[in-house]
Amino acid sequence: MPTHTIDYTVDGESQSTTENILTPAQILKNAGLDPSTHYLVQKEGQHQISYQGKPDEPIHMHEHMVFVSISTAPTPVS
Repeated sequence: MPTHTIDYTVDGESQSTTENILTPAQILKNAGLDPSTHYLVQKEGQHQISYQGKPDEPIHMHEHMVFVSISTAPTPVS
């Protein structure tokens, strides 16, 4: 049985998965980001869904989903 690949982006970088459900932590890790210092925001047009504080919430994946990562690390003052 062929496996369906789902394409999505994190911070404009193309990613793909064969999983139907991923957590925000898994999506961040797949994009090379640390879930302890970042959280995920899903963008749907003008609508945004924040997964801050919800790293294990299941996300039902579908084609062309758009995510951005938000750093929770302290911003250095210049």
